[in-house]
Amino acid sequence: AAMMAAAVARRGRLGQEGRASLCSFLLGASVAALPLLLGSSPSLLAAPGLRGRLALALHVAGVNAALLLIYPRPLYKIAIRACFLGFAFGCGLLLSTGRSAWRHFGWYMCSLSLFHYSEYLVTAINNPRSLSLDSFLLNHSFEYNLAALSSWVEFTLEKLFFPELKQISWLSTVGLLMVIFGDCLRKAAMLTAGSNFNHIVQNEKSDTHTLVTSGVYGWFRHPSYVGWFYWSIGTQVLLCNPICVVGYALASWRFFRERIEEEEITLIHFFGEEYLEYKRKVPSGLPFIKGVKLEL
Repeated sequence: AAMMAAAVARRGRLGQEGRASLCSFLLGASVAALPLLLGSSPSLLAAPGLRGRLALALHVAGVNAALLLIYPRPLYKIAIRACFLGFAFGCGLLLSTGRSAWRHFGWYMCSLSLFHYSEYLVTAINNPRSLSLDSFLLNHSFEYNLAALSSWVEFTLEKLFFPELKQISWLSTVGLLMVIFGDCLRKAAMLTAGSNFNHIVQNEKSDTHTLVTSGVYGWFRHPSYVGWFYWSIGTQVLLCNPICVVGYALASWRFFRERIEEEEITLIHFFGEEYLEYKRKVPSGLPFIKGVKLEL
């Protein structure tokens, strides 16, 4: 958060879309304050009875009505997505702070929602010209959505049939640390790259496109991919999902191997010998992935 605040100060004011998203995210996250307003336990979501659920429904309806009144349609599309992620983050906090058996799933909800929202916010700070609804990465791909759904199904089924598997706190803590490390590394890479970072591999070199080799790019050639790789696996370690840990590791490794080869062909075309020299000195950062192979 401090890193993103410093980046905002360094690059100037956050644009209209970024401000709308931030206000909406915080408005959605305010659901975490409901227990204080109701004078009830933080485990509002896990508690029996209709009072908590009714409060959540009223909160969602009230916030949505406010966003409809405040923002015109183009900004509302941004605001409702940011608000949804903020609401998920707030609900994750409610689950995390209670004594519910769903506590670790609350950590996961916070991690997932904050990852997707911060992708949009950092893009708004760094490269507003490329900012779009896709910057939330909510519609990343069918495979990505299927992987998320699979992890929820595995967690639920194993919680029903093997509840003790979901209460290994030390393992979930390791997963949480992996998630924090991975997301911080990815955001540091995005902020370091500045306007050079784009969620879509660029096929044409712009006038402002430069080769970034400082900061975390001095550690790894692809720090944003390294961060996402360990973040994704960490979410499944956090959930104590043994099947998805293996599945995520294999699927992510294969995706980034292909993505890195595609991207490095473009970077060699853009920067020539400068990139080849950088490639010789700095590893990709991902295990057993060396990038595109060229006979020099």
